[in-house]
Amino acid sequence: MAIDTSAPAANSAPDTASSARNPAGSPAAGLSARDKLVLFVLCAAQFMVALDFSVLNVALPVLGADLGMSDVALQWAVTAFALPSGGFLLLSGRLGDLYGRRRLFLSGLALFAAASVLATFAWDPASFLTARALQGIAAAAIVPTGMALLTTTFSEGPARDRALALSGTLMSLGFTVGMVLGGILTDTLGWRSTMGLLAVFALIVLPLAPALLTESRSPERPRLDVPGAITVTGGLLALIYALTTAAEHGFGTLDVQLTLAAGVLLLAAFVRVEARAAQPLVSLPMLRRPSVAWGNLGGLITFSMMTTIVFVLTLHLQDTLGLSPFETGVVFGVQGVAAAVSGSLVPRFVGRLGARRVLVAGLAGQAVFTAALLVTGTGTLGVVLATAVASLACFFHMGAIIGYGITVTSGVPDEEQGLATGLVTSSQQLGLTVGIPLLGVLATTAGDLTSGYRMVVGIDALIVLAAALLVAAGLRRRAAGPAKSVVG
Repeated sequence: MAIDTSAPAANSAPDTASSARNPAGSPAAGLSARDKLVLFVLCAAQFMVALDFSVLNVALPVLGADLGMSDVALQWAVTAFALPSGGFLLLSGRLGDLYGRRRLFLSGLALFAAASVLATFAWDPASFLTARALQGIAAAAIVPTGMALLTTTFSEGPARDRALALSGTLMSLGFTVGMVLGGILTDTLGWRSTMGLLAVFALIVLPLAPALLTESRSPERPRLDVPGAITVTGGLLALIYALTTAAEHGFGTLDVQLTLAAGVLLLAAFVRVEARAAQPLVSLPMLRRPSVAWGNLGGLITFSMMTTIVFVLTLHLQDTLGLSPFETGVVFGVQGVAAAVSGSLVPRFVGRLGARRVLVAGLAGQAVFTAALLVTGTGTLGVVLATAVASLACFFHMGAIIGYGITVTSGVPDEEQGLATGLVTSSQQLGLTVGIPLLGVLATTAGDLTSGYRMVVGIDALIVLAAALLVAAGLRRRAAGPAKSVVG
């Protein structure tokens, strides 16, 4: 199912209104049984990777005691996964475009399954950290190619909107569910069960994928932009390392400052390399599209700021309001329900309003209800109000996720879908990485936890609101086309 590429120029929206072509809820928007199975495989893989970001967090102290890992080494249990999973995303997306998305997706699934089994039975710190790094490399292959397979399997319009909505919902839910499951599994079956769960997921999806997925790649076979690949991968690796290390040790340490500077310089060099390359890894005209640039900014902000709220709200619920870890998990479970409801409703709003307006409204709603956490109070009523308000923030957060995913990938030719989805998933992964180092540290260094919590929540809300205004202004010119499009 190809995307119509005859209309859009670099900075214009698709000329045909997909909502008029194929309104949400029409028979054409329905999915066949095979389409549903394809969607299950692709979304299950995305959920599995999101789960891996958080399922181990609660288990770290137990894991460290079992394997004899120091506190410094325990940080690498997270960093060893985060570095390759974020650093290799753009490169993997482009490799899928050139050499086959199905092939790279299946290879990533097989590697993820093997790495998860190795992590489950790890016998010392070296074997465990090796397994985590392999999981990260596999995740970098799975996420962009899985999204590219999704956007090239489902044609632009309501069918793709539904698919992206479900994928975005499960990606966000995976992070929250991982926190809850991590505690339950560690308490009942031990830390190894968290890694075993990931192996089970991969081994369920892997046998189904070859029969259901069809190969897709760019019809041309251009050369890989090696200088671009080196600079962007090195830059992302350095940036992610600096931010994840800063979450533990702050920004004052020399290694954080040096790697942060190296990351910025390498990414700046990447832009210069791409401007001169005959066959660039990333098309700069694509990056200049308002839908790509502003859509990804919205995605980065919504992920990073909601991740920060999850972190500080966890501290607030347990240390200030006195909830147990299980009760805290219930609060996040309610947020998960809100996200699931949002995921089912948002495609209808996209069909009526366009993805651009849904993205802006999602950011604005997330900002408003994040700010409302400042006035929820304490005691039983405070817990109830915090749960309700956080769930509403999560509802709008999911709208922003779906809105930006559709905005960025709409109007992009099939041969560049791996690149477009690589940018989308890079925003997601960086968002999951940068929020806590940039803001979450304030919650624990502001003198007392209550003051730190209020400071972080207030700054978080202001950042999301500013992003909503910037994205609205940046995308406004896309509404000037001859007809309303799915991107509004």
